Amino acid sequence: MSTPSNPFASVARQPEDLHLALADAFNRRDVDALLALYAEDATLVPTPGAAVTGTAALRKALSGFLSLSPRETFVRTVSVVRAGDLALTQSHWGMQGTQPDGANVVLDHHGVEVMRRQEDGTWRFQIDDPFAGDAAAARGVNPMQRK
Repeated sequence: MSTPSNPFASVARQPEDLHLALADAFNRRDVDALLALYAEDATLVPTPGAAVTGTAALRKALSGFLSLSPRETFVRTVSVVRAGDLALTQSHWGMQGTQPDGANVVLDHHGVEVMRRQEDGTWRFQIDDPFAGDAAAARGVNPMQRK
């Protein structure tokens, strides 16, 4: 039996574990480990306003992020709202990297994700919008908390 390339993929027993696995896969620059964290029909928003769906499109979008040679990637869970086998999460993430032209890049954003618990009890991303929480974070508001 082969071992998954991402050590967190089979142990993402909580939504927060999926965030840790994402950071780990980015730091290892492992596109296959990243893809293992997404449902086959998942949707990712790699740039604001541009969503992609499906394995091939996700691979291309995630490879674009990996072209930045990410390092020191972190993904912190800000909040989790569960409804059965779904979880709506808010995250704060960032990475340092190097653009293909050699210029340094530092990313620091707030995302919103929908995760789905799989039959084996692990979680995968169903919808991942890594920039969806930026406007609320800039205003100092958590959009998932009611006043």
